[in-house]
Amino acid sequence: MIPTHRFTGSIPALVSPMNEDGSLDLDAFRALLDWHVEEGSGAVVIAGTTGEAPTLSTEEQAALIGLACQHLGGRLPVIAGTGANSTAEAIELASLAENAGAQAQLSVVPYYNKPSQQGMYAHFKAVAEACDLPVILYNVPGRTVADISNDTVLSLADVPGIIGIKDATGEMGRGFDLISRRPEGFLVLSGDDETALALTLLGGDGVISVTANAYPSIMHLMIEDAMHGRLESARRHNARLQKLHRALFVEPNPAPLKWIMARQGRLDNHLRLPLVHLSSTSQSELTRLLEEIG
Repeated sequence: MIPTHRFTGSIPALVSPMNEDGSLDLDAFRALLDWHVEEGSGAVVIAGTTGEAPTLSTEEQAALIGLACQHLGGRLPVIAGTGANSTAEAIELASLAENAGAQAQLSVVPYYNKPSQQGMYAHFKAVAEACDLPVILYNVPGRTVADISNDTVLSLADVPGIIGIKDATGEMGRGFDLISRRPEGFLVLSGDDETALALTLLGGDGVISVTANAYPSIMHLMIEDAMHGRLESARRHNARLQKLHRALFVEPNPAPLKWIMARQGRLDNHLRLPLVHLSSTSQSELTRLLEEIG
């Protein structure tokens, strides 16, 4: 198993570039991977929420994960999005990611069917036991409605193969409680850019980030400074992006993000329905923020 310290730092939840006809833009995808190596990202998440995974076919997910592993060639670890609200489907996606060469999987709390804490424990235990791909749990109750408790997370931390959690609640008291009680080596990664600096300063291991797609170097430097106690420098980096963290969710993710990255020349601004292009009002707001960031 790859050491857990390889999954720390600033980790972009990578967008999936698309062509006008809706097909995947693999040339832009390769270029993004190279850019994140150059900018210091700690790893990449492929086929997560920001990558529009709900609209990707199983074949497309496998293609993106496999291409990322092949193109990176070990330069960055690849974490594959594998979550589903069906345990059987989550296991199938985990096997697919393992066969494609991923180094870990990001598995979201089952959404829509609202399982109990016992159901969540049984779900993730089954996923971890079904293959050898390390599991990073993903708690984002704002999307899933279901919310895994810290006690359940810590019980799962004892299951072989479950190596950490992406906590997107943004609740610092909850995050610190988890950090203070976790077993050695269990990762606690922020899933909320607005509070990522705070969680890292409390002892967290970094962030799986939306913002890092567009500003990977600043996010990398902020997390590195935080993890090494360089507080003033970390604060300065965070201050540059703080308004943007929130603005990236002014409309459903990744519509604002893809609009920004298209302005940067990183990709063409195409999404799949039911997501639609950013409204003119939100474009004006983001334009002002980008001018502030420089």
